[in-house]
Amino acid sequence: MNLLKHNTLTSTKLFLTGYYLSIFGLTVVLLWLGIFKFTAAEAAAIKPLLANHPFSAWMYSVFSVQTVSNIVGTFEILTVLFLLLGLLYRFFKVLANAALIITFVTTISFLFTTPGVFKTVEGIPITDFFILKDILLLGAGLMVLNVPKSRCEV
Repeated sequence: MNLLKHNTLTSTKLFLTGYYLSIFGLTVVLLWLGIFKFTAAEAAAIKPLLANHPFSAWMYSVFSVQTVSNIVGTFEILTVLFLLLGLLYRFFKVLANAALIITFVTTISFLFTTPGVFKTVEGIPITDFFILKDILLLGAGLMVLNVPKSRCEV
């Protein structure tokens, strides 16, 4: 096998490994977080984030704290389902991509809408670092739209 062909094959294998590892990571994290949203502890933990966000604050005047959390959890679990089905069907790939963008852009925006989210410790600004992971997850979510055609076009 010539070197160029070998490098292309290795590059393709690395890309596909990274791609499917990203899908796996997204599904595990979203499923875990989605299930956790059905607990009282997580419902209380996300309330300050959602109650101070211009697109979700209204929900607390209509639904209970737990119901709002359940809605978010259901959306995250449906996103996981779309991700997995998106490996086979383009329609679900597009739905998954939209849901991932909505989810992670919204959570990243909590950094700007939640009062007191930034603090200073010994002169260094810090924040709730669990939100920062969503920058990486948004990047992985954007990759979902670039599924190899042979795997998703049915």
